[in-house]
Amino acid sequence: MRWYKQIRTTFVSREKIVKAYDFAKAVVQTVNYSDSNQRHQEKIKDDHFVSKIGEEAVVNVLRDYGSVTGPDYTIYKGKDKSWLHDLEMNGTAIAVKTQRRTAARHYGLSWTFQNASRRRDSLLYQPDAWIVFVEYNDENPYECFVYPPYQLKELTFEEPKLAHLKDTKKVVYAATLPSL
Repeated sequence: MRWYKQIRTTFVSREKIVKAYDFAKAVVQTVNYSDSNQRHQEKIKDDHFVSKIGEEAVVNVLRDYGSVTGPDYTIYKGKDKSWLHDLEMNGTAIAVKTQRRTAARHYGLSWTFQNASRRRDSLLYQPDAWIVFVEYNDENPYECFVYPPYQLKELTFEEPKLAHLKDTKKVVYAATLPSL
């Protein structure tokens, strides 16, 4: 299932950026992350925006290897929200995690997983799940660096750099990704 082994560079089209931004603006009105101490609406909106940019970047890369389904731009309400995988490639579920380059300067290039008692990323229960990491270069919009797919069981999870996140998040740092 590892379709490529090198980091791939791609640019997300302006049309997809607008779609991602519109989605983020709409979805922020339907979410409540207070159980994970996230109440800042602009941060929540930006997280959704950056996530969709990453998903679109992964679609750009995976399209060279087969049929890709996603990203999902449906706005779900309440209990209808889906926490399933982000994309599907030839029948294989794929999760996508994205970090801005400017954030990487502060915290190290890394990707965060929810790991609190009230909310835990469902991906953490799936050691065989596939995940693709993306670095979004927000200094050269809309350039993205798409890492090769990894299975969750191949990854090393560490504590976040910010002390107030240590009880609710786990992080994978780019420096700890296994060589392929």
